[in-house]
Amino acid sequence: MLTYFMDARGKQRKYRFLYHAIRRDILAKKLLPGERLPSKRALAEHLGLSLSTVGSAYAALLDEGYLEVKARSLDEGYLEVKARSGFFVSALAIPESGSVTPAATADFQPANAAEAARTPEGPVADATSAPATSETESVAPHASLGDLSSDFPFTPFSHIVRDVLLRFPNELLARPENQGVLHFRAAISAYLLRYRGMQADPAQIVIGSGTEYLYGLVAQLLPRAALYGIEAQSYEKIRLVYSAYARPYELLPLDAYGVSAEGLAASRAALLHVTPYQSFPSGVTANAAKRFEYLRWAKERGAFLVEDDYASEFSLQKKPLETIYAMDSNDSVIYLNTFTKTLAPSMRVAYMVLPKRLLENYRERLGFYACTVPALDQYVLAEYMNRGYLERRLNQIRRKLRLAKQDSRAPLPEVSPQPPQSGSAN
Repeated sequence: MLTYFMDARGKQRKYRFLYHAIRRDILAKKLLPGERLPSKRALAEHLGLSLSTVGSAYAALLDEGYLEVKARSLDEGYLEVKARSGFFVSALAIPESGSVTPAATADFQPANAAEAARTPEGPVADATSAPATSETESVAPHASLGDLSSDFPFTPFSHIVRDVLLRFPNELLARPENQGVLHFRAAISAYLLRYRGMQADPAQIVIGSGTEYLYGLVAQLLPRAALYGIEAQSYEKIRLVYSAYARPYELLPLDAYGVSAEGLAASRAALLHVTPYQSFPSGVTANAAKRFEYLRWAKERGAFLVEDDYASEFSLQKKPLETIYAMDSNDSVIYLNTFTKTLAPSMRVAYMVLPKRLLENYRERLGFYACTVPALDQYVLAEYMNRGYLERRLNQIRRKLRLAKQDSRAPLPEVSPQPPQSGSAN
């Protein structure tokens, strides 16, 4: 029977403490793949918890792929008896932490001649070598979440704008640091730790005017010949940006949870660009097993991952989904996110968290770029986050999505992503 001392949880909610305790034992291999966990009722009685508390913890572990539900058949002579279903530990390929070979220093070649022909030398790739792009394909995936900015909280936002103008008059007139205003990067760092469980120093964060701008920085991080791996069905502008910078790329096949194991094994990419939550347009979400598979692939290849996390903050789970960045122990994940959907499409602000081992490379190659986001926007967003409004906004949006999902007449944004609307962007 699993035994955890709930007195050690401090101010943490009971179901989250239990979730983290079981998850920790799975990652430490104290709970082995295929091992059956106690029933919700048995564990609730053993730990003195409510059935709903244990159920919420198990549900979070199921959603992220740490557990699975299955029924076992027992063959007793000529009778096949269906055993009661239960919760079992999933088979996870967990990479061990350790040193890796930096991909940025290697000499990479395209996987085949077609890839080389697709990316000729020069500032812009040959447009005729890329597949045609429709107006619908080239827009952002955010429309799959519906219109979430209709009830934007203007009152607190307007108060913050006035406060910033009064408190930071000199700072607003100064040129921001190239990676972005430190006050803003520190606010993002605190938010990521507080809300997403991510350890990110402000020095690792780069601010940019939208994720497409940050895609361009990613395209310039590695040597010109480095091969980029992209999901075969993915947001079209990822491919367009890499093509514009004449970077060779390959399209990798998907399975039910992300890039297939066969695609990863055959790939020679130095960087894999994935959208692990509701990848657009496929709607695929990577479970824990797939995320660990990505991390193991990156460690074995000395490669990098780009985690394009445009929508996981809108998950309908009680707790925000765990990011690949937070799961990484080998400093190999570049994390991207944006405020476009959280706040409003006009809020052209995004951020990138770089692995520490890429910081020197970034500063040498790209440190000359000036920040593309005005200082006023950065200070306003920093105060918006520091005062807790961003978390409240996210909780408000998630409640709205839950109600939409419960209403059979409303679209189901978590189950059936809708085609994006023309003209939107992230």
